[in-house]
Amino acid sequence: MVGPTTYFDESTVDRLDARTADLVRRRAAALGPAYRLFYREPLEFVRGERAHLFDADGVDYLDAYNNVPSVGHANPRVVAAIAEQAARLNTHTRYLSEATVAYAERLLATMPMPGEVMFTCTGSEANDLALRVAKAATGGEGVIVSWNAYHGITTEIAGISPSLVGLDGMAPWARAARGPVTDVPFAEAVAASLRELDAAGIRPAALIVDTVFASDGGFPDLEGLVEAVAAVRAAGGLFIADEVQPGFGRLGHGMWGFSRYGIEPDIVTMGKPMANGHPVAAMVARPDVLAPFGRDMRYFNTYGGNSVSIAAASATLDVLEDEQLIENARIVGGRLADGIRGLSDERILAVRGAGLFLGVDLVDEAFTLDVVNALRDRRVLLAASGPGNTTLKIRPPLVFDDADVDRLLTELAAVLASS
Repeated sequence: MVGPTTYFDESTVDRLDARTADLVRRRAAALGPAYRLFYREPLEFVRGERAHLFDADGVDYLDAYNNVPSVGHANPRVVAAIAEQAARLNTHTRYLSEATVAYAERLLATMPMPGEVMFTCTGSEANDLALRVAKAATGGEGVIVSWNAYHGITTEIAGISPSLVGLDGMAPWARAARGPVTDVPFAEAVAASLRELDAAGIRPAALIVDTVFASDGGFPDLEGLVEAVAAVRAAGGLFIADEVQPGFGRLGHGMWGFSRYGIEPDIVTMGKPMANGHPVAAMVARPDVLAPFGRDMRYFNTYGGNSVSIAAASATLDVLEDEQLIENARIVGGRLADGIRGLSDERILAVRGAGLFLGVDLVDEAFTLDVVNALRDRRVLLAASGPGNTTLKIRPPLVFDDADVDRLLTELAAVLASS
């Protein structure tokens, strides 16, 4: 199976308690075979608060995985904004809206370059739109991604997501650069991909990277990215910064992952944490990049940028700023990373991270899987990442606090001691 091995094995359903087994079977019958559940024993939650999830018995699980509710599960300010707007009006972008324009202006003010924003519902849609814009702007078709990239689920974007479809399932116009998870420096890997495209007679349109390289195992400070971007631009392509995972302050240093490199992207995509779990996403492009697309095509997304989504996104940005959650990510995330390094277990091979996105390399896949499930049994939730599924992926809500750090470190130490 391509992708993480931390999924539930449905052949073991008979080992579950009767109620859980029944719900798993009903789910499979109703939703089909393509969905996945986490953990050897699936979980059902009924309530969330800050960085905690609760089951029907009120048992508290520490959420160190879910980056979507970035300002906390069921954040009361976001909930209120959604409810108040839904009670007044919910419509689309073909009507004038002061709130939509004001939010767009506020979002664009966080960018280092001039830009224009287009709203979608998901990061997949934002990346799909970004490729359409890049191809219209450059006249090219070729796309370069990282070795184990994940960028979404549309037909176009699945074709540039080797962690989803495998390297053999990629689109014929796409290339996966052998980095950052191999010994090949990233700039050299991208240069090799450019040569492959040229040999195939494919003109490059874009290099797109998730700027924390989440599916590759988490590399927030990758050497060679600046040089790789320069090489792609020299070949006529654009740089698309996929900020769906690192964006909105997760890395603890400004709003965007690309800012750590001093790069100004041609296109930026975003989603997941944008409205704390409400479905809204967006693409920002430089005006000159967007102009050919806007001249030759029209764009409308029925739900993209709807009134309720904009209210949720605006409230999320308010909380992010008012509660200084970017600074919290820097301080608390640094303490968490130092604490994991301080465990001094020889089976921990590396700890990489920035803010509240950490990748912790363990010795092998089987051990990583055991650690993930042992932590689940101790009421701490995280997952695995990387092409070999040997990296613990830690990316909690940005309201993660010192008590949450202490709990995670205590439980991880206990799991390691008993393994």
